[in-house]
Amino acid sequence: MARELPIFEPAGSHGQTGRPLTIAMGGSVDAAGLRGPDRPRHPDWIKAKLPTGANFQELKGLVRGQTLNTVCEEAMCPNIGECWEQRTATVMILGDTCTRACGFCAVKTGRPEWNDDDEPRRVAEAVAVMGLEHVVVTSVCRDDLADGGARVFAETIRQLRQRSPGTGVEVLIPDYLGEPLRTVMEAEPDILNHNVETVERLQKPGRKRARYDRSLQVLADARAMALEIAGRSGTVHTKSSIMVGLGETRAELSQTFRDLRMVDCDILTLGQYLRPTVAHLPVERYVHPDEFDEMKQEALALGFKHVESVPLVRSSYHARDQVPEEARRNRTGRAAALAANGLPFGS
Repeated sequence: MARELPIFEPAGSHGQTGRPLTIAMGGSVDAAGLRGPDRPRHPDWIKAKLPTGANFQELKGLVRGQTLNTVCEEAMCPNIGECWEQRTATVMILGDTCTRACGFCAVKTGRPEWNDDDEPRRVAEAVAVMGLEHVVVTSVCRDDLADGGARVFAETIRQLRQRSPGTGVEVLIPDYLGEPLRTVMEAEPDILNHNVETVERLQKPGRKRARYDRSLQVLADARAMALEIAGRSGTVHTKSSIMVGLGETRAELSQTFRDLRMVDCDILTLGQYLRPTVAHLPVERYVHPDEFDEMKQEALALGFKHVESVPLVRSSYHARDQVPEEARRNRTGRAAALAANGLPFGS
């Protein structure tokens, strides 16, 4: 078992009293509990690079031309410049209205009206035109649909395989269980991503209508289904993400790492929670980069194959690098062979 690592607290971060500060976007708290306009909105290490580069500019134009809905832009991701420069993007399907209202998420909530059976083809064509090396496909939660939208996910994967057999495909799914999850797994993504988002104690305020144990079951079932469907040579890698700074303790984070490894989740991303608006959950603590590095080493020691742990990391950060090259080659060859014979991927 990994040793219990100390919480890193930079000198002076807690003021004279030693009490933790509550610092949220749009305001800050000094040592006396007073809001101070002279205090920085974020620590110095919360800084995003200005999007630049030829690939970024090209993809920006292509996204506009293909009317593609990307989470990169909708969520104003701080890593958009870096990811697009590497020709990696995150596409959101099934509309822009979510049936849930999670305390950390800025996506609008309501009754969705988006139902487009042609969406998988259009997404795949847009990705082919953009020449993406890796695409992450995610969606809003669609509890109004019988299968939660799993069929659309699966068809999108198959269409992507047909048109872009060399492109890595990751899906970031809601908490599908049973047949909806099997529907997605039979399309054989490279990475099956489902986020626990936070520690068990903070699930209720953070994730409306979601459950910690159900999320762990999604990851466990995905691993088992992958082995059943494609065998070990085609094992889908499972992945999850955790936001820090919501009030969790280091011991709770360590337990979450262990819980994820118990269901054989092998890719983990850790990033700082940033409050989208004052109506969302507040930031309770900004975690120093040194502590992110300590958490990375702890997670790797538990057996995760790949860990991204930096303040501005988001779930899809460096997603292209998380697909093992051998798996990419095997899947690319299979997709190309099926396409040559006029068969859909997953046949």
